[in-house]
Amino acid sequence: MKRILICCCLFFLVSLPVHASKSKQVKRLENAADVISEIMKIPEDSIPKDLLEKAECVVVIPSMKKGAIGFGGNYGLGAVTCRLKNVWSPPVMVSMTGGSFGFQLGGTSTDIVLLVMNRKGIDKLLESKVTLGGDASAAAGPKGRTAAAATDAQMRAEILCYARSRGLFAGISINGSVLKSEGDDNEDLYGKRVDPKVLLTQGGPVPVAAHRLIDLLTKYSPRGREQ
Repeated sequence: MKRILICCCLFFLVSLPVHASKSKQVKRLENAADVISEIMKIPEDSIPKDLLEKAECVVVIPSMKKGAIGFGGNYGLGAVTCRLKNVWSPPVMVSMTGGSFGFQLGGTSTDIVLLVMNRKGIDKLLESKVTLGGDASAAAGPKGRTAAAATDAQMRAEILCYARSRGLFAGISINGSVLKSEGDDNEDLYGKRVDPKVLLTQGGPVPVAAHRLIDLLTKYSPRGREQ
C-alpha cells in the first residue's frame, strides 16, 4: 500500500509541470482571441476587414511587456495561424523580442497584431526566426472600416503591424523586433514535438483552446484563399 501511495505521489509530481505548462499556452490562446474580439468590435477604429481578408497569416501577441528584458526592451508571447485554402491552420506558439520600438501608447503592456500579407512574408515567417524590417518588410497598418487610406509603402509591406494599449489602438512601427517559433511551448500545447512549418502550411487537428481564435478570424475574414 505504501509503495502504491509513493508511486501515485511521484506520478503527480512529474505530471504537474506538464499540465501547468499547457495551461499557460491555453491561457495565451484565450487572451489572443480576446484581443481580436475586442479590436474588431469597433469598426471605425479597428483592423480593416478587407486587409484581414487578404492576410495570409495573423500573429497575435497579447500583453507584450516593456522593460522585461532590460534597457527598454520588449518581450511577448503569442500565436500565429495561416490560411489553408478556406480554413485557418492550427496555431504555432511564438515569441517576439526587440529594442525600444515605435509603440508609445501608454502603459507597460501592449497587445500586438501582425498581418502577414503575402507569400514572401510567409516564407520568412517559416524560417527559424525573422527580424521585422530586416528579413521581412514591416509597416504600421492603416485602421478603420476599409484600407482605402493605406499608403503605397503600407500596401507593399510584407507585414502590417498594430498595437493596442489602455484602450488606444493604432498602426505602429516595430522594425528590429525578432519573431520566432517557441518549440517547448508548442510541445506543451500539442503534447508532442511538432513542426511549425507543417502546421502552418499543411494543417492538422486544431487544439480545443484555439477554436475561439480560429472562429473569430473566420468570422471577420470568411473568404477562403487558394495557395
